[in-house]
Formats: sequence, C-alpha cells, structure tokens
Amino acid sequence: MTSAALRLQIGARTIATIPRRLTRVALSLDQALAGVMPPLPPLDPAQDGYLVTSLPAGIDPDWRGVLFERQRYTRYYVDLAAGEAAWREALSRQTRSTLKRKAKKLAAESGGTLDVRCFRSADDLAVFHPIARRLAEKTYQERLMGAGIPNDPAWVAHMLASAGEDQVRAWLLYLGDCPAAYLWCGADGTKDGATLRYDYVGHDPAWASLSPGSVLMEAALVDLFADRFQRFDFTEGEGQHKRSMATGGIECRDMFMLRPSLANRGAVALVGGFDATMRVAKRLSASPALRGLAHRIRRAG
Repeated sequence: MTSAALRLQIGARTIATIPRRLTRVALSLDQALAGVMPPLPPLDPAQDGYLVTSLPAGIDPDWRGVLFERQRYTRYYVDLAAGEAAWREALSRQTRSTLKRKAKKLAAESGGTLDVRCFRSADDLAVFHPIARRLAEKTYQERLMGAGIPNDPAWVAHMLASAGEDQVRAWLLYLGDCPAAYLWCGADGTKDGATLRYDYVGHDPAWASLSPGSVLMEAALVDLFADRFQRFDFTEGEGQHKRSMATGGIECRDMFMLRPSLANRGAVALVGGFDATMRVAKRLSASPALRGLAHRIRRAG
C-alpha cells in the first residue's frame, strides 16, 4: 500500500492535500507501448483505490468508481536496437554540439580522457554500491527527495541477486581519483527482458559546472548500443535531458481510480472545482484591463 494525495494547487504551490490510501500499479514501458492495462490486484478494505501510473493516453480504464487524472506527461525512451548512428542522427544539432562540448570539457579536467567504468556482475555491483552511496549522500536527489540509490540490506541483496541474473547495469564517472557521477539501471521483467530502466542517478555538486551527469548518460548509452537491450526507458515524468536524448515517447497519464464512496466523490469534486476556478482566474488575469486594475489597487493600498 502507498500513500498519495489529491492536491489543491496554485501553480507549483500546494495549499491543501487530501490523503488517500492506494495500491500503486505501475505500467512498464513495454505495457505502455503495447497499450495493455495490467490486471488490478485485490484491494484491502481499508484502501481507497489505486494509483495507476504511465497509463497510455488512449486507454480509458474500465472502472466503476471515481476516476481522477493526476498528471499527464511523455514517457521518453531510446530505441537501442536502431544503433548508435541512428540515435545520433535523431538528436538535434544543438544537442549533438552540447554533448560534444561537455564531454571535451570534462575530459580536459580528467587528464585528456573520460574515465567511465561499467559494472554488471554481482561482484562488480558489490564494489559499485558503496561508492555510489557516498556520492548519493551529496546529491540533491538524496537531500530533497530521498531518491538516491537505496542502502537498506534487503535492497542491496536484491540488487546482487539481480546482477547475478544479468538484470543490472551501472556506471561511475571519475575525475582523477574522485567519483563524480553514478548511474544505476535495472532491467524490466525476466532475464531476457528487452528494456533497461533509468532508475537511480546522481552527481557530486562540486563538479556540477562540468555536467558529469549528462556526460555519463551519453557514455552509458554508447555502451548499451552494444548490449543485449532493445530500449532504454527514461521512466515516468519529463525533463529536458530526457527529451533531448530520447528517440521516442508515449503520452501517458497517472490516474487515481478510487472506490465510489461519498468521501472520494467529494474529494475529487473539490479538487476539480478548485482547478477549474484557477483556470478561469488565470485567463482573467491575462486581460490587460484586469492587470491594470489590479496594479492600481495595489498602488492605492
């Protein structure tokens, strides 16, 4: 079970939340591309419903309860099967130039060559993990979101077992003797799964001006074009680095699928009405006359 909340927001600012107890159902990239809605697990009586993520925009869930769209985004990916040349050709001229410039600048700080190390076996990952954890402790992902690579024993044991089944790839980028960035990726599905996910990433903020994360991402993709995977999945959510490096994407939604209770209907109606009011207010605020009136009122105050 997971906790999630319906939010009353003005822009990026949340002014109130309505918490819900939900079962999270996350579609893989393969499921999203195939347009397949996975079976929903049974709900505990204490739960309010489901949070379904990466549901393709063209699928309308067969749900007799309350539906509420949480967010829309493009789920980006790289077609590794097409090869490195096709990937580079698909990049914009600006992106190609930027990647080349960043790699050259970082290599100059590292004795003239990039020091990128790949880890894939269980023994490799036993070496990689403590180094990546020390890096993660410095990153904003860890400090602000708790999203650095995990350190609990159960997760580490699972990582080592997955690596033994050829389901993990990880990289470290070094500057001199110092690790500057890490990337950890897990495979979807079975041992022969064709998709590798963009799971955990971070860099030492002391080297942020050299863009070590972008340089490491390019180096990792180059490695993967010679690997067994068919796709690299940038997972849920958007970002400039995902858009610039991807070769494809699928429009997705995150959906609340709630029980048809009075409390759930009321919560969704409240958030929907609030959002509609904010959209009207935004349109009205764009009027030059109303902007001028608001300015005069502030001056008079």
